[in-house]
Amino acid sequence: VYIIKVTWSNGCTEVIYRRYSKFFDLQMQMLDKFPMEGGQKDPKQRIIPFLPGKILFRRSHVRDVAVKRLIPIDEYCKALIQLPPYISQCEEVLQFFETRPDDLMPPKE
Repeated sequence: VYIIKVTWSNGCTEVIYRRYSKFFDLQMQMLDKFPMEGGQKDPKQRIIPFLPGKILFRRSHVRDVAVKRLIPIDEYCKALIQLPPYISQCEEVLQFFETRPDDLMPPKE
């Protein structure tokens, strides 16, 4: 689980918790919704940032993989919100960063 500090344009700050699988789901939604910007027709036209792919690993390696993904996920979030508003402010992105009920009761570990 990744801890993300979200600062909205009105100055409101919230902390949310997201699993890697939720980032992956968002990425798939973005590529489906914006195929041109995702580089499906012409890879040179891609502006949607890359997200590290899913990795199969043993339970003992969960923390190692999560730590290795920290910087790429941070870079992904920053790049995503720098995209043109029609992408960075689309419903899928806004919903991803909105506080959810389970964010109010964060994971114990």
